[in-house]
Order: sequence, then structure tokens, then C-alpha cells
Amino acid sequence: MAYDFKKEQRTLYRPGEQPLVVDVPAMTFLTVWGHGDPNQPGSEYQQSIQLLYGLAYTIKMSKKGPVQPAGYFDFVVPPLEGFWWQEGINGMDYEQKEKLAFISCLRVPDYVTPAVFDWAVKEATAKKELDFSRVNLQVLTEGKCVQVLHRGPFDDEPATVSKLQQFIEQNNLQLDYSDQRHHHEIYLSDPRRTKVENLKTVIRLPVS
Repeated sequence: MAYDFKKEQRTLYRPGEQPLVVDVPAMTFLTVWGHGDPNQPGSEYQQSIQLLYGLAYTIKMSKKGPVQPAGYFDFVVPPLEGFWWQEGINGMDYEQKEKLAFISCLRVPDYVTPAVFDWAVKEATAKKELDFSRVNLQVLTEGKCVQVLHRGPFDDEPATVSKLQQFIEQNNLQLDYSDQRHHHEIYLSDPRRTKVENLKTVIRLPVS
């Protein structure tokens, strides 16, 4: 049976609607960095999604080919994630999406080493005829964070972020944004197949 990160690590991927503190360990990701309004057709963000899934499924489906990474196990491709920030802004200004910078990412198993990544890029480039040069392999460590489940439209997130901020203050914590620590979202729902009022998104903020 394919390993499912969401089911095996529920604390990280299935929070409730009440905020909680989590200690997020190091994880291996496929990442694409970019800028701009993610909702614009053909945006850097929209392009990143195609690249990330193309590479992730190349790695997953290596089980059917002649080459398998050392330590390979089948896995359910995890949900899309995104780290978001805006230069000169502490937190998120939802009214200025054009100023957004992001790291769009998909988690992959730790057996995806730089050598495996390079192999997958060559395979995916040949099969899908796309330019995967924007994709990186990164190990990211978030450390101490607070998170909560947000239900509904992305534009309604400020109310959920406010709930997190109140929790932070009540528990003698501090927001800890930096060049390495950002507003983090995990998209549990596919917006193409889910009514906007039913969307589920994990919102995670770095704290100290």
C-alpha cells in the first residue's frame, strides 16, 4: 500500500479548527520560487504547479520502470503547499497579491536525493517536453509553529489568521517571520473540484 503522509502524520496535515502548536521536522521538497498574483492565468504560480506534479509523479511512477531509487517505496503524492511573503510587509496583505513572493512545493520521500532528483528531471523533461529548470530539491525545517484548519475561500483567510494571532498572544508566543520563515499554507482540497465554501487549507505560522 502506498505511504500516505497525510494519514501517517496527521498532526501536520489534519489539524482541527482550534489552533495548536507543532514542531515541524526537516522535510524534503520539490520547490519552485516565484512572484506575482497566483490567481492570474499563466502566472508563475500556475506554471509551478504543473512542474511540481510532473516531477513528483515521475518519481512515484519509477516503480514501473527499469530504474528505481535506492530505498524506494510507493507514496501518495502529498497536497500542494506554499510559503508566502511580501517584501517590507510583516505577515500577509491580502489586498496586494501582485506583491506576493512564494515557494510552491510538494513533499517527497527522503530517498529523493540530488542524484534521484537529477534523474527525475531528465526523465520528466524527455517525456513531458517541459522545462523543469525552475524546480529545486530542498530540505526545509520549519521548527516551532502554530497551525489551524481554514474552511472556505482563500480570501476569507484573514479571519483565520486573526484567530491564530490571538492564540499566539494568549500563549505567550511571538510571530517569528524571517527570510527563512514564512506564512505557510497546505492545500488539502483541489479548487478545481471543490466548491469554494468547502475548501480546506492548513494555515501555519512560525513562532518563537
